[in-house]
Amino acid sequence: IVASGAVVPMGAPGQVAWISMILVLPAVRGQGLGRAVFGHCLREVQADGRVAMLDATPAGEALYRQLGFESLWRLTRWRREARAAATDWAMDEGASAIETLVQLDGQALGFERASVIGQVARRPSTRCLRTGDAWAVVRAGRTARQVGPLLAATEDAAARALAQVADAIADPIYIDVPDDRPLMRATLQAAGFEPQRGFARMALAPAGKVPPAGQAAFLHAIAGPEFA
Repeated sequence: IVASGAVVPMGAPGQVAWISMILVLPAVRGQGLGRAVFGHCLREVQADGRVAMLDATPAGEALYRQLGFESLWRLTRWRREARAAATDWAMDEGASAIETLVQLDGQALGFERASVIGQVARRPSTRCLRTGDAWAVVRAGRTARQVGPLLAATEDAAARALAQVADAIADPIYIDVPDDRPLMRATLQAAGFEPQRGFARMALAPAGKVPPAGQAAFLHAIAGPEFA
């Protein structure tokens, strides 16, 4: 195997499918393998009558535009290196916390992904944190912790939660934040985060359908480009 891709159906039947993880080994890049894998993924989504959605890197955005995808909004990946933790975790445990998180996440996105959020939240290394009026998921990655989704009714509440979460993590951290969040950006910079690269959230809807709108103002960090 030298190239791969993923399709994750989400929401009700015929609603949304997320395309991600289009990966090609360096030694065989430039031969059209990534385009072929992506084309297969897109045909699977279209055959199911779903809206195709993804978070595009700058390199991929031009290709997806050629295929009819439209940009919805932009986000940036931020990273903070390892440092000593200043506080302890404050974890919300149990099925009720995950159920609440799933409901809020669905309201923010406009489609529910209970299986995705539930699977991530139940990993032994994952923490589901509630800080005031904000909820955050912190999961373990190969080289760092990933914060997201981070959900809150206001950006101020989200920024306070981000600061608290960052203080509790000693490992390196990644977080993917919408660009139209000036308070979040200031909080990230104050906490020692640096921008890594941008993404464009894009969608391609079948005739007669539109991408789900949700309540994007509640979403202050996504789960990750592979998950939405």
